[in-house]
Amino acid sequence: MKSPLTATALFLLILFTVWALPVGTARADNKKYKRTVERYTMPDVVLINQDGKKVRLTALLKSDQPVVVNFIYGTCTTICPVLSAGFVNLQNKSAATGQMPKLVSITIDPENDSPKVMKDYLKRYRAKPGWDFLTGSRTDIDLVMRAFDAYIPDKMSHYPLNIISSPKDGTWIRLFGIMSSRELMEEYQGVPRK
Repeated sequence: MKSPLTATALFLLILFTVWALPVGTARADNKKYKRTVERYTMPDVVLINQDGKKVRLTALLKSDQPVVVNFIYGTCTTICPVLSAGFVNLQNKSAATGQMPKLVSITIDPENDSPKVMKDYLKRYRAKPGWDFLTGSRTDIDLVMRAFDAYIPDKMSHYPLNIISSPKDGTWIRLFGIMSSRELMEEYQGVPRK
């Protein structure tokens, strides 16, 4: 029979071993998302933001800083809140550096996501300036989803996807799967700037 002291010592040894592992080693083995580097060509469509203003997508995505894009919808109760929480945390953690990230959410439910619905959604998440939520015609939204290889025929079957532009070389970092806020922040910070 083991004494309580031995069990405690064993627990502390395991805890210290896990704590002492390099962060990169522990994280690399536990990633639950897939990272690829892609090239996308954006359609030159005009969408509408949460303020009811027309926005040319290609102009919005053009930046010297990385732009993070995701696909959500206003009444989603599954994946969208997780993706949106990642955006909020990215904004909150970046605020300290003085460089707010440029975030773009594109609705996959343009039939229901009016500017008012999108504005209310952003208020619910306490979004700061720099996070745009876009809608448009079904045709234009489908063009954008196809351009990002994110098209799905039914909003209920959409998947967790964050895509970050790399302004230095024009590529996009595709992050497929559920990510922690820390992982999203690390991916964002790791993107080469111009």
